[in-house]
Amino acid sequence: MKEARVVIMGGGGVGKSALTVQFVRNVFVSTYDPTIEDTYRKPIIIDGQHCLVEILDTAGTEQFMALKELYMKSGQGFVLVFSLTHLASVNELGPLREQIVRIKNARVPLVLVGNKSDLRAERQVPREIGTNLSRAWGNVPYYEASARKRINVDEVFADVVRQCRAFEAASGGSSGKDKSSRDKKKCVVM
Repeated sequence: MKEARVVIMGGGGVGKSALTVQFVRNVFVSTYDPTIEDTYRKPIIIDGQHCLVEILDTAGTEQFMALKELYMKSGQGFVLVFSLTHLASVNELGPLREQIVRIKNARVPLVLVGNKSDLRAERQVPREIGTNLSRAWGNVPYYEASARKRINVDEVFADVVRQCRAFEAASGGSSGKDKSSRDKKKCVVM
C-alpha cells in the first residue's frame, strides 16, 4: 500500500483537527475553529514500509451531514473521535459507525479515540465506556489520546494504516473499488 486515505469523524469540538494537526505538523492548535473540510497529507514509514497518509478532517456539525456520506465512500480507514470531557459526544459516534458500515462493510478499518485525556479534572467519560464501545463494535482498537500532550497520536494513525494494509491484502490488493467501474463514472454539474 503506497497511500492510505483516512477519514477522521466525530462531533464538534472533540479535537479532530487538533489530533490531525498534531500528527501532521507536530503542533497543538489551542483555538477552536470549526472545520468544514480540510485535507492533510503526510509521508510516513510504518513497519518499514513507506506510506502517504491522506487525512480528511471533517466537520463535526449537523449542517454538513450531507457531506459525510461522500467522505465515507472515499475513505479507506476511519478514526472516530469523542471527547473524554463531554459524555454526549460518545453518543454521536454510533450513528456515524452504522452509516460507515452500511456504506463500506462490517469489517472496515476503524479506530475509536477518546481525546483530551490530559484534562483529568474535566473528565466525564470513564475508560470502561470506551472499552465497552470498542467491544460492541467488534473489538476495534480504542485509544485514549491527547493532542495537547501528543499522547497516542502517532499510534492512532499507525493503527488505522496497518488495518488499511491488512484490509487491502485480504481483498486481493484492491481497496474495494474496481478500477474499470471507477473509470466509467461521470460527474454532472447542473
